[in-house]
Amino acid sequence: MTVVKTSVRNFLAHKGRMALSAVAVLLSVAFVSGTLVFTDTMNTTFDKLFASTSSDVTVSPKDAAAPDDSPSGTGKPESLPASVVGRVEKSPGVKSAEGAVSSMSVTVVNSENENVGASSGAPTIAGNWTDNDLKSMEITSGHAPRGPTEVMIDADTADKHDLKIGDELRTIVVTGDLNAKIVGIATFKVTNPGAAIVYFDTETAQRGLLGETGLFTQVNVVADNGVSDDQVKADLAGSLGGTYKLQTQKEAADANRDSMGSFLDVMKYAMLGFAGIAFLVGIFLIVNTFSMLVAQRTREIGLMRAIGSSRKQVNRSVLLEAVLLGIVGSVAGVAAGVGLAVGLMELMSSMGMELSTNDLTVKWTTPAIGLALGVIVTVLAAYIPARRAGKISPVAALRDAGTPADGRAGRIRGAIGLLLTAGGAAALLVSTGADKASEGSLYLGVGVVFTLIGFVVIGPLLAGFFVRVLSAVVLRIFGPVGRMAERNALRNPRRTGATGAALMIGLALVACLSVVGSSMVASATDELDKTVGADFIIESGTGQPIVPQAQAALEKAPDIAHITEYKSIETKLTTPDGKTVSEDLSAADSTYAQDLRRETVAGKLTDAYGKDSMSVGDTYAKEHGVKVGDEITVAFKGGENAKLKVAAITSDDVAVDKGAKYISTATAERYLPAEKVPGNVIMFAAAEDGKEKEAYAALKDSLAAYPQYKVQDQTDFKQDLKDQIGQLLNIVYGLLGLAIIVAVLGVVNTLALSVVERTREIGLLRAIGLSRRQLRRMIRLESVVIALFGALLGLGLGMGWGTAAQKLLALEGLGVLEIPWPTITGVFVASAFVGLFAALVPAFRAGRMNVLNAIATD
Repeated sequence: MTVVKTSVRNFLAHKGRMALSAVAVLLSVAFVSGTLVFTDTMNTTFDKLFASTSSDVTVSPKDAAAPDDSPSGTGKPESLPASVVGRVEKSPGVKSAEGAVSSMSVTVVNSENENVGASSGAPTIAGNWTDNDLKSMEITSGHAPRGPTEVMIDADTADKHDLKIGDELRTIVVTGDLNAKIVGIATFKVTNPGAAIVYFDTETAQRGLLGETGLFTQVNVVADNGVSDDQVKADLAGSLGGTYKLQTQKEAADANRDSMGSFLDVMKYAMLGFAGIAFLVGIFLIVNTFSMLVAQRTREIGLMRAIGSSRKQVNRSVLLEAVLLGIVGSVAGVAAGVGLAVGLMELMSSMGMELSTNDLTVKWTTPAIGLALGVIVTVLAAYIPARRAGKISPVAALRDAGTPADGRAGRIRGAIGLLLTAGGAAALLVSTGADKASEGSLYLGVGVVFTLIGFVVIGPLLAGFFVRVLSAVVLRIFGPVGRMAERNALRNPRRTGATGAALMIGLALVACLSVVGSSMVASATDELDKTVGADFIIESGTGQPIVPQAQAALEKAPDIAHITEYKSIETKLTTPDGKTVSEDLSAADSTYAQDLRRETVAGKLTDAYGKDSMSVGDTYAKEHGVKVGDEITVAFKGGENAKLKVAAITSDDVAVDKGAKYISTATAERYLPAEKVPGNVIMFAAAEDGKEKEAYAALKDSLAAYPQYKVQDQTDFKQDLKDQIGQLLNIVYGLLGLAIIVAVLGVVNTLALSVVERTREIGLLRAIGLSRRQLRRMIRLESVVIALFGALLGLGLGMGWGTAAQKLLALEGLGVLEIPWPTITGVFVASAFVGLFAALVPAFRAGRMNVLNAIATD
C-alpha cells in the first residue's frame, strides 16, 4: 500500500512533466480507437442498408457479377427472362414475386451536361421502382415514374446537385440516351453512403438498360408468413433447378458486406498501421520521460533505499506511475478517438460518402483495446527506466543527480547496434539482387526492420558524431551560445539519440515513400515515352466501357489518322500441355501495334492481329512450353470455342500491358454473339501529321456530350499519373504526421525536463552574465540540432529503404530510380523549424526562472 501511495504522490508531484507523455499516449490511443469506431460505424451503416434493400429471397442469373465486380464489359448486366417471375410465384411458400432491373453501367447528367453521379467512388445505379424499394426508401415529393419521359431520383443526389421536380436528366447507357424529366424524389429511410440512384418505369428500364423488354436482372421474392427464407430457397431450387443463383436475405446482405469488407479492411489496417508507428514513436517519448525523471530523482530514490525500500518496491513504484500515466492517457485517448471518428465521418461526408452520426457505433471492445494498448505500451516503455531505478544504491543519495551511465553497457549497446545495422544493410543489399519480387520482398522487410532497430540502438554513438558536424555548420556561427547548445546536446548522448530516433522513424518513412513515389512516376513516364506511340488516350475514370454513341462521335472527329479499339475478353485457354486456365485476352485493332510498341522475342506482332491468330507473353510461353505456330484452344465466355495460332511471343520486360495476350477485334467478334461483345475499355488515336493540336481539340469537342470520358495526350496522361500518386502520398504523409507530432512532443518533453534538470546550472549562467535572450537562444539551438540530427538519420535511412524498394520494383518494370531532392531538402529544412517550434515553451520557461531561486535549487 505504501508503494501505491508513493507512486500516486510522485505522479501528482510531476504531473506537469508527465503531461506531454500522456498526450503521446492519448494521440496514439485516439488513432486506434477512432479507426475502430469509424470502421465499425461504416459496417453498421452498410449492414442496415444491405438488410433493408435485400428481399427475403433473390433470384438472379447464374453468371451475375459479384457485388464488388466492375460493371459488365458489354455495358449490360446479366439478365433472366420475365417468365421466371411467374414460375417463382407458383413455388410453395412464396407470397409474391416481382422482377427488378438494375445497372451500374450508367452516367447521369443534368441539363448543363454535368455529371450528377457520386464523386466518392460510390456507384451510380439506374433501375425500375419496385415494392422492394419501399423497404429502404419513401417517395417524399412527386410520384414514381409512369412513362419513358419520367424519372425519379434520390433525395441526397437532388440536394447535392440542386435538382428539383421538373428538371431534365439525361441517362447515358450503352443502348443510347434516356432523356426524362424528374417527376419524383425518394428519400432513404436508412443512411445512403453516397450512391446516386435514378428510377424509371419497368418497361423503360428494361429497354434502356437491357436492350429489350421481357428481361429482368433479378426477381425479388417475399416469403409467406411463417415460412423461413431457407425453406423458400430450397423450394425454389427444386422448381427452378440449378439454372439460377438463389440467395436468402442474409446471404445477399453477407455477399454485399463481403464486397465492402475488403475495402474497409484495407482502410482499417492501414490506419492501424500508422497508429502503430505513432505508438512506436511514443515509446521513445515515454522512455525518455521516465529515464530523466529517474535520473533527477536519484537522490530521492537513494534515500528511499537507505530507509529500507527494496529494489522491487522502487521498481514497482516507477511501474505504477507508468500504469497511472497509461490509464489517464488511454481514457482521454478513447474519448478523443470517438471525436476523431466523428471528424472522419464529417470529412467523408464532405467528399460525398454520407455517414450519419445516428449510426455511430462504439463497441465495448474499442475502449477495452484502447485502454489495454495504452497501459501495456506505457508500462513496457517504462520497464527499463524502472529497472534502472531499482538498481540505484543508498550511496547514490550522497551524489548529485544524473549519475553517468555505465560505460560498459554503452559499449555493448554500440556493438549490438552495429551488428543489427550491418545485418539490415546486408539484407537490403540482397533484396536488390533478387531474381523475383516475391523473394526480394522478404529480404527488404528484414532489412527495413533491422536497420531501423540498429539505428535506434546505435543512436547515442551516432549522436556524438552528427551533432558535432551539424554544430560546426549550424551552431558555431552563434558564438559561445552555440557552443553551449552543442555541449548540452552532447551531454547525454543516450537522451539525444532517443529523442532524435523518435523523429527519425516518421521522416524515414516519408523519405522512403517519396523515393518510391518519384521513382514510380519517373519509371512510368520513361516507359510511356518508350512504348506508347499513340497521340491520344480516351477512357473513363471509373472503368465503364465507352458507349457506342460516344465511339461513333470519336470516329467522326476530323484530323485523325486512325482510332484503335481495345477490349478485354473473358476466356479460358487450353495450352498444348493440356492446362486450362481463365485468362483475359486483349482484343484490339491492328493499329494497336503502332499505338503501343512491344518488343517481340519470336514472330511478328502484326501477324497476331490476323485471322484466328494471337500473341502471348514470354513468361506465359515459358511456363506452358508455347512457341510460335502452336495452337491454343480458346473458350470465349458466352460464345464459341476456337483454335487460335500463336503468331508472336512478346517480351514481358515492360510495365504497360505486361503479360497481355493480343487478338484482333475481328477474331473476338467472330466467336462472340453481337450482344456479348464487350465495349472498349480504352481507345487510342493518332493525329494526322502536323495536326496534333487540331485533332486534340476535335476529340475533346466530339466527347463534349459525354463528361464521363476524358481525352488525354501523353503530357496529360503523365500529369494525371503524377497527380494520382501525389494524392496518395499526401494522404500517407498526413497520417504519418501523427507520428511526427508525437516526435515533436518528445523534443518538447526532453527539453522541458532537461531545463528542470539544469535549473541550478541555468541560474549560475544567468548570474555570470548570460541574458534571457541568450538563454532562450541556447535552448532553441539545442532543439534545432537535435531535430536536424533526427532528420538526417531519418532521411538517410529512408532514402536507403526507398532505393532498395525501387531496385526490387524494377523487376516489375519500374526501372528508373529518382531521388526527390526538393522534397528531401524541404523536409530537412522544415525539421529546423520543427526544432524551433518545439523549444518555444521550454525556452520561455527557462527565461522566466528567478536567478537566486535557481541557484538555490537542490
